[in-house]
Amino acid sequence: MSLAIYPGSFDPITKGHIDVLKKAIKIFDKVIIAVSINPAKTSMFTVQERVEMIKKSIEGLEKVEVDSFEGLTAKYAREKNANAIIRGLRAVSDFEYEMQMAQMNNSIYDEIETIFLVPKSKYNFISSSIVKEVSKLGGDINKFVTPIVSKYLVEHNKR
Repeated sequence: MSLAIYPGSFDPITKGHIDVLKKAIKIFDKVIIAVSINPAKTSMFTVQERVEMIKKSIEGLEKVEVDSFEGLTAKYAREKNANAIIRGLRAVSDFEYEMQMAQMNNSIYDEIETIFLVPKSKYNFISSSIVKEVSKLGGDINKFVTPIVSKYLVEHNKR
């Protein structure tokens, strides 16, 4: 069975992330969306909220599991016996960093390959950071996130 890990902070998940996921499930028997826990990074949503948002946002998609992890992605991938790590590339500017991460992950776990997938062009400019900012300033984010994520953002902005 081919298994891929799709790691990220997903704070929150966007339609761009989901587009990359849909491409990955066409290639692999199973994909684990792995929400990374990074204590050094300040997230808008808790890990539990992010996992819940993802599960609700991808309801109906088969071959997908949602999990969370702390530490090295390569170590997590090894523990799961994954064949690949999925990374989305929106722009050329993403490539250099992602290439370095792919090489580092491969040096830690040489059985793992990194697969770069590109979302549809209508999602290339979307990032979780931009979505959070637009939402915070009262803009319409419904084109960029699922209804459940939009609801979470609206509720968070009321706090």
